Amino acid sequence: MALQDGYSINTTVDDQDSDTAPLLEKEREKMTVPPKCCSVRCNLAAMMFFGFAVVYGLRVNLSVAMVAMVNGTTDQSPTNGNISNECPVPNHTLDNSSQSSEQPDGIPRYPWDSKTQGMLLSAFFFGYLFTQIPGGYLSGRFGGSLFLGGGVLGTAVLTLLTPLSAQLGAKWLFALRALEGFGEGVTFPAMMAMWAHWAPPMERARLMTFSSAGSSFGAFVALPLTGFICHSWGWPAVFYSSGGVGCLWAVFWFILVSDEPRTHPRISDEEKYYIINSIGSQGTAHGWSVPLLSMMLSVPLWAIIIPQMCSNWSNCILLTSLPIYMDNVLHFDLRQNSFLSALPYLAGWLFAVGSGVLADNLLERELLSVTAVRKIFTFIGLFLPALCLLAVGYTGCSGVLAVTFLTLSSALGGFSAAGVYINQIDIAPRYAGTLLGITNTFGTIPGVLAPIAVGHLTKDHSVAGWTNVFWLSAGVSAFGAIFYLIFGTGKIQSWARADEESDTEDTHKYN
Repeated sequence: MALQDGYSINTTVDDQDSDTAPLLEKEREKMTVPPKCCSVRCNLAAMMFFGFAVVYGLRVNLSVAMVAMVNGTTDQSPTNGNISNECPVPNHTLDNSSQSSEQPDGIPRYPWDSKTQGMLLSAFFFGYLFTQIPGGYLSGRFGGSLFLGGGVLGTAVLTLLTPLSAQLGAKWLFALRALEGFGEGVTFPAMMAMWAHWAPPMERARLMTFSSAGSSFGAFVALPLTGFICHSWGWPAVFYSSGGVGCLWAVFWFILVSDEPRTHPRISDEEKYYIINSIGSQGTAHGWSVPLLSMMLSVPLWAIIIPQMCSNWSNCILLTSLPIYMDNVLHFDLRQNSFLSALPYLAGWLFAVGSGVLADNLLERELLSVTAVRKIFTFIGLFLPALCLLAVGYTGCSGVLAVTFLTLSSALGGFSAAGVYINQIDIAPRYAGTLLGITNTFGTIPGVLAPIAVGHLTKDHSVAGWTNVFWLSAGVSAFGAIFYLIFGTGKIQSWARADEESDTEDTHKYN
């Protein structure tokens, strides 16, 4: 049965008066928690995990394949000028440099200059930027399964057309990649909208961090695997294989997944009632109208937006510029580069999953409030990585130390997955998808600005220039941690409450 007086486990003790707080504790004791192993909600998390692994594989495949797609003679002379001579170049790197991107016979290659390559690599984010908010809004209104599954399926089908579009010309490939970003833009907001219906408050962190950590796992697998496929079968095989995997995943998704527990055909009654009663009225879909003005004037929402932008600044530099740093400054060969560039994602994935389990255990044992848990994990996930980035700036030519501190930075950054990155569902469960669309839209801005800043700071390709990059990233990340520590909260906002819950609270105030 639902909690009395309009409250659910979703409601914190701070939001109630002293008379109703003991009732909440009694109801918690009565409510039986069905086993998590093999439960429908855990199966949903597993499907999302593999789905986001596919999503990230579809996103980064062009970054690696571009080396093999471009004619090896293009821009050779400028490339040589991009290498720093401050650090010694190992002999094996010189020996392997000439065989970096050989392709099997009959595989086409294109004379795209560096400007064209940059345009093609950025095309994805042009589409990705515009579907975040609409995807979150529509997922909250109609359910997220269609948008998450459809976003992955559409992107996978378009990926299969990549070799054809490349043959037609760079403009066709640019348009195709922009459409792929357009399709993928709805996936993360749709995930948040679904968890608003599926994740019991005491299990939110572990379910959501595990499912979204599929993106880090996907990057860890895709970066070295794409290089291997390019070398063995040619770059077109990268897009055929990743697109095929995405289509296969979508088939299982639409068969196994439902928008909410009430409509799932194979969920047990025990699990269904546990999820519905623990979430309460906040698990219902919102209407056509959303309190957009209240959202944009909400300090707790800006306390999510700003730290996520700061965190994404470092993440974007890691994704786009780390291979350049390892190549131009540390002089790793391509095989080392692909593996070492993927290593931080493995660390981030493992720590993100672990942080979700730890955060939920703290809440289940009532050791800390939701607000305290989110602030602690966000501080660890932003401020401590900032210290590691400072250390990277002083490693000089030591590749071992640089990779160690970069990996440690990503590992500690995984703690933020149980902090600010799931805070939307704490402050407004009904509008979680819309809020994630808003925060992700702002979070895409560093993806545009960070590479420009790196290019400006490292135009002389010196170790000192890269030290400035890591100093700037550390400062941005530390600012985000402090900002959230001051303004962040885990309480449901008044503008986000269901109508019946607000009416009940008003009645309590005047009785």
